[in-house]
Amino acid sequence: MTNTVHALAVGTFAPILRTLSALLDKGAEHAAAAGQKADTLAAARLAPDMFPLSGQVRVACREAVRTVALLTGHEAPAMEEGGTRLADLKDLIARSVVDLESVPPAAFDGAEQREVTLSLQQGMVLQLDGLAFLRDWALPQFYFHVVTAYDILRHHGVAIGKRDYMRHAGYAIRRTAG
Repeated sequence: MTNTVHALAVGTFAPILRTLSALLDKGAEHAAAAGQKADTLAAARLAPDMFPLSGQVRVACREAVRTVALLTGHEAPAMEEGGTRLADLKDLIARSVVDLESVPPAAFDGAEQREVTLSLQQGMVLQLDGLAFLRDWALPQFYFHVVTAYDILRHHGVAIGKRDYMRHAGYAIRRTAG
């Protein structure tokens, strides 16, 4: 029997993180073609009060790994976030995918009802059952940071589009007859 929470969590986070890694590759290719250092993209931002690309990638990875830990009843692990070069970010993504995919579906048994409490800023806490946590908090947080990373790359001239962002769904796209 398939565990739905595992399928939604790991089945979302891992492929999207792989897509994010491919977007970083396109960023590096763009920088090389323009005669720029690829790692300057890691410090690029959309607005002064937003995380740079490196921060967006780190938060996306952290959210994915933390969510899986919380849904399986474990403490969120401390992540070694490494440096701010594109290669460092790609390594963080790869390590995060390995961590995510190492958690067996059975570890998610009971996750739908498991109470998740997350400490927030200014002394606030978020308390939800596992399914609501995944649906209402974790997935939106994750997508926000991945999309913002995409937007930073796009804003800085990287030739990416929706097809690149949706590459994780490529397995399901077929050409119709006619």
